[in-house]
This record gives sequence, structure tokens and C-alpha cells, in this order.
Amino acid sequence: MSHGIPVIIDTDPGVDDAVAIALAVASPEIELLGITTVGGNVGIELTTRNALDVLAMAGRPDIPVAAGAARPFAVERSADAAVYHGGNGLGGVALQPSPSQPDPRGAVDLLVALIESSERPVTVVAIGPLTNLAVLHAAHPATYSRIERIVLMGGGAHVLGNDSICAEFNIGYDPEGAARVFSAGVPIVMVGLDVTAKAVTYPADLEPLRAAGPLATALARMIDFYMDRAAERLGERLSRLHDALAVAYLLDASLLDVQPYWVGVECAGTLTRGMTVVDVRHFTRREPNALVAVDVDRDRFVDLLVARLTAHSRAAGEARP
Repeated sequence: MSHGIPVIIDTDPGVDDAVAIALAVASPEIELLGITTVGGNVGIELTTRNALDVLAMAGRPDIPVAAGAARPFAVERSADAAVYHGGNGLGGVALQPSPSQPDPRGAVDLLVALIESSERPVTVVAIGPLTNLAVLHAAHPATYSRIERIVLMGGGAHVLGNDSICAEFNIGYDPEGAARVFSAGVPIVMVGLDVTAKAVTYPADLEPLRAAGPLATALARMIDFYMDRAAERLGERLSRLHDALAVAYLLDASLLDVQPYWVGVECAGTLTRGMTVVDVRHFTRREPNALVAVDVDRDRFVDLLVARLTAHSRAAGEARP
């Protein structure tokens, strides 16, 4: 019986989502109960297939994957993030298809089953739009309240956007869903864009992955796509593996400096829709509803990430027939 933290990952793979899933599988501190998928970086069919294929390549095709919301909680949206993740969501890297199929119960029913059946309270790592969790709260509030905490990648303590001027993609994709999650009362750790932007990886950081087996090599190729996009925009090859930092927090909380703040989500602003409004000066005098990351130890994060992925990939490669 595993003594790791019982975890469900809610995700929209996505290059950095794929790295985050692989890191969770590679880490004995985590007992990965299941994965639920949501439309976001690419459409729901691709995010679900990508989750299955990454798990299979990581040696865990037995972990259930269930497809969830294809659209946001309240307001339809068509734009995705394929320009950053490639048409297939994985930087154009084609993985060996998983022998497993999506769980027929769907994301919300799988969440209910895993949360209700777990002997210990479950942590949800939410690294995509928060639509599935918003639906879970609306349909099964008692089950939702049993979640121990939600560690999410999204938003930011200060104004910084990649979906708009001031909205991070996961929150900006579904502000109404995010607003419901932040107001629902379950403890939240928010790992935002302003902090993940500091957790930069460079080409030299990836070199140990390239000869460490099929999993690590595939992940390095996905990250290469990220770096190519960054070079086009910024003139420098680098990557920010946003979602992996949320998983890394479970492995070593000291990687992040987190502070208690009240966080709201703007749903109506003409210029600010999707912005996380973080009361860093305690202006509203509202009780904090989240632990908000404000800084990261970049070097230790990268060292942890590369070491775990390299070791697990080598072990998985040796175990293949």
C-alpha cells in the first residue's frame, strides 16, 4: 500500500502538463489515483489521449483517465493554446498509443468515486482550466468539501498575463469556473504565472534527459518545441514548465515562498476578465482563501525535476520488454 499523498491531477495536456504528469508518476511522495481532463490547451479529445499516452510511456497505463468538460463552465470560448503547444498538444511529438481507454464514467463521476473511496483525504492538482472542479462543486458539494486541498497552476499574485494583458490562460479560459473554485471553501495553493515565469529551464538543463530513455527523450523533444516558440517571441531559447512547479510543490514545499491572501477572480471586466485579484495589502480585510506563491528557488526546482525524470525514465526503459 502506498503511503504517498493521494492525488488526482486535473489537466489539459499540453507540454508542461505532460512534464507534470511524468513528474508525479516519477515521485514516490505521490500516490496518483487518477487523471481527469479538460479542454484548454487543445480540445478535450486530444487532452484525454495525451494524458493516456503520457501515463503509458511513464509505465502507468493502469491509472484511470476520464474526459471532462469540453467547454468552460458558463461562457463559450473557441481559442486554445495550440500555438504554444503544437497541434497535437505535445509539441508535435507522437507518443506510442496507450493500450488503455478513457474511463467511461467521465471526469466528475471519477472524481466522486476516487474522493469518496480514498481512505485518506485527496489533494487535487489542477493544472488546466478549473471547469471540472466547478462542475463537481455544483453537482456534488458534499464530495467537493472532502478534498483536502487544491494545488493549482493559474493566475498570479501580481498582474501578468499570457491569455490577455492581465489574465493567465487557465483562469482566463474559464473565469466563472475559477471564481466558483476560489469561493468554495476548500484550501487552495495558487502557483501563479508570475512565479512560474521565474522557474526557467534552458537547453543545458535538458541534456541529462536526452540519453535517459524513451520517456525523458520524448519530454525533452516536447520542451524543445516550447523553446523554439520562446525563441520566436523572446529571442532566446528557454522554457517555463509552469504546471510541473505545482507538482514539485507537493514534493518539496520549501521550493516556493507562499503567503496567505484573499484571491478573487474578475469575470466582468472589459480589460481585466480572467484576472486573479490578489489582496496583497490586505486592503479588503477579507480572510485569506489561498496560499499564494510569491517566489521560487529556480535552481532547486530544475535539479529536482531533471533528477526525477531522468531516474524514472531510465528505470522505465530497463523494465520494457
